[in-house]
Formats: sequence, structure tokens, C-alpha cells
Amino acid sequence: MSRSGAGKSLLRLVVVSLLSVLTAACSGQFWANALTPRWGYDRHADIAYGDLDEQTLDVYVPNDVAAGAPIVVFFYGGSWQHGSKEGYRFVGQALASRGIIAVLPDYRLYPPTTFPGFIEDGAKATAWAQRHAADYGANPEHLFVSGHSAGAHIAALLATDKHYLADAGISITALAGFVGMSGPYDFLPIKDPVLQEIFAPRTSWPESQPINFVDGDEPPMLLMHGEADETVLPKNSRNLAQNINDSNGSAILKLYPDVTHIGMIAPLAAPLRLTGSQLDDFADFVKQVSTDRNR
Repeated sequence: MSRSGAGKSLLRLVVVSLLSVLTAACSGQFWANALTPRWGYDRHADIAYGDLDEQTLDVYVPNDVAAGAPIVVFFYGGSWQHGSKEGYRFVGQALASRGIIAVLPDYRLYPPTTFPGFIEDGAKATAWAQRHAADYGANPEHLFVSGHSAGAHIAALLATDKHYLADAGISITALAGFVGMSGPYDFLPIKDPVLQEIFAPRTSWPESQPINFVDGDEPPMLLMHGEADETVLPKNSRNLAQNINDSNGSAILKLYPDVTHIGMIAPLAAPLRLTGSQLDDFADFVKQVSTDRNR
């Protein structure tokens, strides 16, 4: 094997090892935090956005934040059953490193909640971010929702089904944009028995699908998906993008060859940042939409 070939093999081994560490349950949360820089931002932790124990969030503010910076509410994934904001410091740091204020909420999971409990929590967290954006130097008119996997589903419903944000006290028009990473937006029929319970009753399944609420009035969207994703199939992003654009909305579909479900979010972690363009693509979209919104 050539020296360059050996180097590439070693890089792949390191990437796979780090991916395994970052995505393992409890150990993943520990190592993701351990490998994340502690400089360049301030983390305001465990702020209540509701009355329940699960309804808290962290805010990541870049040092020397620019006046009127964009603010992104990012929801982690975990099949609506697992996850914690504590394991996603790497996302907060990644966005802060690009001059973006990041809000990472916890939300109720199954059990004890079912659909739409986690969507309602997402709406409350987003409304909190809109009301408090200026407190951290952000422009409340540059408010984005985002997420990975199940978190992208939560954010997508906030950006398509108008009643969630309205019930939380703000309008969907408060959203400047949406960034979805490997999101399930069009996943009927539901075959997994646990997911059937989460989204029960069956007659309510259509209400869980962001694609069913497309009317062309959605905020601009960036839909990012790995073509090698076998957990949430890329057709979810393809179908949503097509429906939005066919309805005279604005959706950018960006597919990543050979990228898996976890591989989509992995390059946001500092040790893996050179393995993909995801962070740059995310940040460029947020900044471009914010600029356009100022015109």
C-alpha cells in the first residue's frame, strides 16, 4: 500500500472510531463534551423555558458577538426517545464558531410524552428564543429552527404547521429559515411498533408529517441529507424540497454522497470538522438568508 493510501486508511479509521465514540449513548455525551473547545463562546446553561423539568435550554454566545447576529434553535435527534442537550455542546460550539448564537433545548421524550408533546415543547423553546434573542445580542428577526433526525422533524413541523408557534404566542412568520439535517418529513406508513405508539392513534399519523402542511408560505429551507443514510431515507428531504418548490416556496436540497445518518452531523464536532462541509453549508445558508432578510 502506498504512503498516501495508508494515510487515507488511517484517517478513515480515526473518523470511524470518533464517530462511534460521539454517537454512543452515555459515553458519547461525555466524549463529545470532552473533545469540544471551551473557548470562543459563553454557555448559559439550564435556563427554563417552561414549568417542567425537561423544559430547559442552553444558549451559546460567541465571544465578541456581532450586533444583530442570527440565532438558531437546534433540536437534537434520538428517535423522539433518547438524547440530552448535554451531549450536544459540539453543536453549540460549532455554530458559535461561525458567529451564530445557538439555543439547544431539552424536550419531553417518549415515555412519558407522545406526539405532539415534543413539538409543543419545541414551540415553547422557539418562542423563548424569539423573546430573548436581543438579550444575547441576536436579532429576533433572524431566528432559525434546525435539528438532526427526530430533531429536524420537530423543527420542520414548527416551520410548516402554523398552529404550534401560534399556540406558543408567536407567528410562523417570525422564522427566518429552517435547516434540516437527515430529517424524517414524509415517513408514512409507520411500521416500527414503538413509533406507532409514539404517534398514536393511527388516525393522527398524517398530522405528524411536515410534508402534509406545505403551502408555499414556509420560511426558506436548507435540507441536508446523506445519500448513504439508511436510518432516515433521503427521499424524505427530496420529497419535501420538491413539494415546497412546486408550491412556489424556497427549499435548497443538498445531498452528500457516501454520508450516513450519523455522518451528517459528525463534522460539526471539532475533531471531525475537516471531514465534511456540513458546518460551512449550514452557516453560509443562515448568513445568506439573514442578509437577504435585511434588504
